[in-house]
Amino acid sequence: MSSANTNPRASSGQLRTPGTPPRVNAPARPAQRPTGPGAQTARPAQRPGLIKPAPKAKARKARLLVSKVDPWSVLKMSFLLSVALGIVTVVASFVIWTVLDLTGIFDGVNELLREIAGSENGGFDLRQFASLPQVLSFATIIAVVNVVLLTALAMLSAVLYNISSTLVGGIGVTLTDD
Repeated sequence: MSSANTNPRASSGQLRTPGTPPRVNAPARPAQRPTGPGAQTARPAQRPGLIKPAPKAKARKARLLVSKVDPWSVLKMSFLLSVALGIVTVVASFVIWTVLDLTGIFDGVNELLREIAGSENGGFDLRQFASLPQVLSFATIIAVVNVVLLTALAMLSAVLYNISSTLVGGIGVTLTDD
């Protein structure tokens, strides 16, 4: 199959000989300016209105409806975030205990308790009661409990949202393109 047009008449109705290309009505090209050494290098003054600035793009808006939340993705995301929060809890408890120890707060509280109790011979030592290993073990236990509880609560929230969104329709969100 040949893609060449075998019709001797062109689309404009004129007779065309086979082998000549069809006539295209192209706009005339502007004349070239001379670029030699004697040519003028000054630009002619631009006339106003020849070049118009592009119109400013309008912000697009899309109105979407969050009708379902995937519980598995909520479970994974909440687990990772709660593990990060647990690590922050353990590190923060270590930093706070170290700052309290370096600033002498434990010694000050021990001295205050001795004055209140009236005992001169070491009745209560706060460093023995709240030593660094004990504080870190307590913070780790709290972090593990938080990981389990936060993950379970997030999963339960996702399931409850899915149930309620079937009744109500979900949450409407409008997104704009700046």
